[in-house]
Amino acid sequence: MTDKPSRRSRGGGRAGNAARRGQATIEQMPWRLPVNRDKPTEPLDAAGVDAIHQGAMRILEDIGIEFLNEEALALFKQAGCTVSGTNVRMGRDWVMEMLGKAPSQFTLTPRNEAREIIVGGNHILFGNVSSPPNYYDLEIGKKVSGTRAQCADLLRLTQYFNCIHFAGGYPVEPVDIHASVRHLDVVYDKLTLTDKVSHAYSLGRERVEDVMEMVKIAGGLSEEEFQAKPRMYTNINSTSPLKHDVPMIDGCLRCVRRGQAVVVTPFTLAGAMAPVTMSGAVTLSIAEALSAIALFQYVAPGAACVVGTFTSNVDMKSGAPAFGTPEYMRATQMTGQMARFYGLPMRSSGVCAANVPDGQAMWETSNSLWASVQSGTNVVYHAAGWLEGGLIASPEKFVMDCEVLQMIQRYMEPEVVGTGPDDIAIEAIKEVGPNGHFFGIEHTQDRYEKAFYQPFASDWRNFEAWEAAGAEWTAERAHRIFKDIIHNFEAPAMDEAIKEELGAFVARRKAEGGAPTDF
Repeated sequence: MTDKPSRRSRGGGRAGNAARRGQATIEQMPWRLPVNRDKPTEPLDAAGVDAIHQGAMRILEDIGIEFLNEEALALFKQAGCTVSGTNVRMGRDWVMEMLGKAPSQFTLTPRNEAREIIVGGNHILFGNVSSPPNYYDLEIGKKVSGTRAQCADLLRLTQYFNCIHFAGGYPVEPVDIHASVRHLDVVYDKLTLTDKVSHAYSLGRERVEDVMEMVKIAGGLSEEEFQAKPRMYTNINSTSPLKHDVPMIDGCLRCVRRGQAVVVTPFTLAGAMAPVTMSGAVTLSIAEALSAIALFQYVAPGAACVVGTFTSNVDMKSGAPAFGTPEYMRATQMTGQMARFYGLPMRSSGVCAANVPDGQAMWETSNSLWASVQSGTNVVYHAAGWLEGGLIASPEKFVMDCEVLQMIQRYMEPEVVGTGPDDIAIEAIKEVGPNGHFFGIEHTQDRYEKAFYQPFASDWRNFEAWEAAGAEWTAERAHRIFKDIIHNFEAPAMDEAIKEELGAFVARRKAEGGAPTDF
C-alpha cells in the first residue's frame, strides 16, 4: 500500500451507515464556547516581557511605522504624533493610553443570537480556513483554482461542525466570480448557508460597506441596532516590515466607526520579513499591531480590537514559509504573554506547510493548535482546512482538523479532571479488588457512554478489523464524511423576506458595478 490515499469511496463505517439511515452524518459534540482552563505556557520571564515591550516602544518612537493611508496620517497628526511623509512615530505614553481604552473581552453577535461568541478571557474560539486561492480534494486529485461551488461546500462544513465558532473569510477564493462582485456572492452564500459570526475583507470601501450592510440586512437590524454591539469583524495584516497599506486601514476605520470588531495580525516571517531571531520577529509584530490598534482606539475609544500573531519562520533552504515549527509555537506563546501584558484578546492560527491531508499536515497543524491553547489564544483562525501554507483549502483536511478541535474541546471540559468521591472511585476499586476488572461493574456501566471522547474520523479498530472493513485511510474516511455532510446538509432558517431583501441588495450592487478592480 502506498502513502497516497486512493480516491475510492468505500462503504461501511459509522458515518456512511448513518447517512443511509437518514440520521445525522456523525455524532459530534454539541455547540459550546470552550473555556481554556490551563495556565498558559510562558517562555518569557518578567525581564523578557519587558525587553520585548521596550523594543516595540523604541520601534514606535524612534523608527516609526509607515502608514500609506492619508486619512490615518491626518489622524495621527491630529493626535500629536510625529508624521514625516508616510512615516509615523508615536510616543509610548500615547500608545499605552490608547491601548488602555480597548476592552479585554467583548461579544460578537451573529444573526442567530444563539451563536453569539465571547472574545477574550479564557475563551478559545475556532474558525474555518480563509482565503486560499486553490482547492484540493481526493475526488479531483489535484490542486485546482477555487470555485463558488467549492467555497459554498466549505461554508456548509463551517456551519455543520459545532467546533467551528465563526465563519472567517472566503474558505476558498472563488476565482470563477469576477473580483468586482465576488464579495457579494460569497457573503450572500455565507449569510444564507451559515448563521455564525461573519467577516469582511478590508479591501476597499465598497467591499467593507457592502458586507456591513448585508450583515445588517441578514440580522433584520436597524443602523442603531447594528452599531450597538459588534455583529461582525474584519482582519487585516500589516505589510511587514513596518508598513500598513491603504485599504486595510481604511476598512478598519470604517468598521470601528460603526461599532464593529477588528483583528490586527502582522505576518512576520523570521528570516525574511522580520529578524531571524524569534524575539526580534515578535517585537516587530507587536509594534506593527499596536500602532494600528492605537489609531483605532483614538478614533473610536473602546472599539473591539484583537492583537493577532502570524509569526513563524521560513525554510532557509528554499525561502518558503514554515508553520507548526518549534519556533512558530514559541512565538505564539510569547505573543500570548504580550497580549496579556497589554490587556488585549489574541488571535493565532491552525496552520501547516503540507501540500496534502497527510501525516505532515496533521502534526504541523496539531502543533499550531496546541500552541494556540498554550498561549491563551482567544481566536484561532484557519483552524480547519488549511494546506500548503495557506494556498490550498481541503475538505478532507477540514474534517480531520475538526476531529482535533473536538479533542481539544473535550480536553478542556472540567469533568475530565473531576475529583469528587465518584471520580476518585474508592468503592469501585474496593469492589473489583486485585483480581477482577472494571468493565461490568455498575460504576462503569453508569458512565461508559460518556466517559471518554468518541471520535468520528479516527478508527480505533485493530488492523484485521480495519482491513476487513475496507482498509480505509484517514483522508478517505474524511472525504466520505465530507460528502455525507454535503449530501444531507440543511441550511439554517432565514426569514424569506430577509432573504429576498439580501438578494435584492446583491442584485442592485452588481448592477452598480460592485467594487472597482484593476482588471
